[in-house]
Amino acid sequence: MGAPVAVLLLAAGRSARMGGRDKLLEEIDGQPLLRRMARRALECGAPLFVTLPAGDRKRAGAICDLPVQVVPVADPAEGMAAALRAGIAALPPRTEGALIMLADMPEIATGDLRRLLAAFAGAGGRRIVRACGPDGTPGNPVVLPARLFAALGQLRGDCGARGLVHAEEVIAVPLPVGHATTDLDTPEDWAAWRRCSARCERR
Repeated sequence: MGAPVAVLLLAAGRSARMGGRDKLLEEIDGQPLLRRMARRALECGAPLFVTLPAGDRKRAGAICDLPVQVVPVADPAEGMAAALRAGIAALPPRTEGALIMLADMPEIATGDLRRLLAAFAGAGGRRIVRACGPDGTPGNPVVLPARLFAALGQLRGDCGARGLVHAEEVIAVPLPVGHATTDLDTPEDWAAWRRCSARCERR
């Protein structure tokens, strides 16, 4: 039996810019970033599929007790397209859409995901829905309708679904400052984000 919309959490990247650290295992409030984002996605109530590099026990261990379906990616070095192909292929039949979520975006909240899913449902499940900043700056996550799944299965390289999104009329959903545009790729990104978070907590 299928599901109207599934969440696809992309977590197969190599953390190549982290100097040997795994950004998805960096801890926030006592839990790895990957677990934090998986839990937030699960709170939406939609089935959650998580792409991981095949054989990555550490990442798998961070979410092993959560009700998610892990999707191994055999060729993660290719880039985001490999994870998208594997994730889309794993979705149940009759899935009407996929909320594509990047695992290295710690500001994304469950409420943000629900707003995106509501906009997708409001458009009849046929339009692309994309998160953006309050000023309209494009960001992530994005919800893609099932009519694009075949094209997603043909993607190659590290550009993700950018070309498909640019070719379509998109519904933009503004999220709070930083939510749709903050991703943490380097140790410097992490340090700056943690300093900012600490300042916000002291206010």
